[in-house]
Amino acid sequence: MDALERLAADIRDAERVVALTGAGISAPSGVPTFRGEGGVWEQFDAGQFTSGRFERDPAGFWNDRLTLQRAMFGAPVEPNVAHEALCALERAGHLEAIVTQNTDGLHLGAAAAVPDGGGPDTDPAESVVELHGNAHRVVCTACGGRADAAPAFERVAAGETPPRCDCGGVYKPDVVLFGETLSHDSLERAQTLARTCDVFLAIGSSLVVEPAASLPRLAARNGATVAVFTLEETPVDGVATVVHRADVTDALPDLYRLVTGREQPRP
Repeated sequence: MDALERLAADIRDAERVVALTGAGISAPSGVPTFRGEGGVWEQFDAGQFTSGRFERDPAGFWNDRLTLQRAMFGAPVEPNVAHEALCALERAGHLEAIVTQNTDGLHLGAAAAVPDGGGPDTDPAESVVELHGNAHRVVCTACGGRADAAPAFERVAAGETPPRCDCGGVYKPDVVLFGETLSHDSLERAQTLARTCDVFLAIGSSLVVEPAASLPRLAARNGATVAVFTLEETPVDGVATVVHRADVTDALPDLYRLVTGREQPRP
């Protein structure tokens, strides 16, 4: 029995399995990564996307944010087979939650597309924890109301900067900007999931950005089997039970098949 087969057996026997995902799961969908060679922060000045800049110069911030949004999502992006594999594992009752560092919304997109497979009925809003927010939403800084980001970006493109809510408040992208802290509720839920899980899957993350990078260590300290799926080494490899160097679009469908004994359902 190889390492992936043993991991599959652990998942079948587990009461709680949790996945953490990073940019590496969305790169095959065409979403650019932020760091590393060719990353977004090689093309843009990260200092222009801080909470302080938003507060001082919301109009200028939004003009730059429009350019960034077009660079990241100008071409339509769809969930890939790795997103779908995690969703299918959840539908089959073998994955309780996905904690993601990504703001692309692709896990929610996969949940809307993948057949339920006869498994437990799950609410994506409950099972997907978006630690850094969602780039396809905006939030009003006055009333706290959330809305689809597309109309706000259209208004910015037409010269309305900054875009405003019906209440008169300024919209902000519903993501964690530099200088902001993560949502207390989201972080607390992620830490609780890591602390109480039997198996923790770290997928496509460099595991260097805190506090998400601490989650697999927290899981390991509490006795969980930790598996790392990346193409590159991570600081967590030393505490992982399984380190699988493979493209996630190959590895996760393989894992689904080993766990369930059947091929992954596709949209």
